[in-house]
Amino acid sequence: MPVPAFETISCEFEENSGIGRITLNRPDKLNAISSTMREEIHDALDWFAERDETALYEDDEGVAVHVVVLEGAGEKAFSVGVDVDGFKPSNPGVFDVSRFYRRIEHFPAPVIAKVQGYCLGGGLELALACDFRLASADSEFAFPEVDLGTMPACGGTQRAPRLIGPSRTKELCMTGERIDGETASSDGLVDHAYDPDEFPDRAAEFVDQIADRPPLATRAIKDSVNVSNDSPTHVGRRYERRAAAALAETEDRSEGVSAFNEGRKPDWKGR
Repeated sequence: MPVPAFETISCEFEENSGIGRITLNRPDKLNAISSTMREEIHDALDWFAERDETALYEDDEGVAVHVVVLEGAGEKAFSVGVDVDGFKPSNPGVFDVSRFYRRIEHFPAPVIAKVQGYCLGGGLELALACDFRLASADSEFAFPEVDLGTMPACGGTQRAPRLIGPSRTKELCMTGERIDGETASSDGLVDHAYDPDEFPDRAAEFVDQIADRPPLATRAIKDSVNVSNDSPTHVGRRYERRAAAALAETEDRSEGVSAFNEGRKPDWKGR
């Protein structure tokens, strides 16, 4: 399947590693999120999903999508948020973008936000919809919507409290305070903040570490944790047991046990 061409993003897939990449490609606009960009990210994820289905169920030689990396072009910004040129206060559909963020949150494979530079407003909400956030220590994070007389409306006030607690979320959203990557890491808003000089290599190591794991297992873990966020504990435990039982019947489970007993690296097939 050829990689599609887009106007506001670039998309690629590494056959040898199973790593997919989506790059927000509007560096002249600091990767501001336009309606076209949202549609194209959605289409890129659909392409990865379709390719994944083919690899898992139709093509014995196909490589499953192990992880998707989301990053911004250039060194100045991951994304400064919604493109204000397309922001119309009278437009009733301006807040109707939650489906886009949920598409990222519920994409089957793990999604990693790789943040360098500004990560503001809707850009921060985009990163929060990912499973992991890796940042350069000198990156800049904020919810500046309050200074426009509004508030985060794409899941920021819902996802951030799970990471940093309700009062810290209120503080960031009510003040519009800007924090660097190191502070964001201390708060728990990002998972890892790296020295700017080490950022590319350290981020690549993290991505490789996740991509090197069996894709069916990482997906089941993602689903199980997501279920735990929205369900009572007994429901989450039931889902967890069922997911683990399903993994026990996979080829990857047999391969993992064989590789462990033989002292070799496993060859994951995603089956």
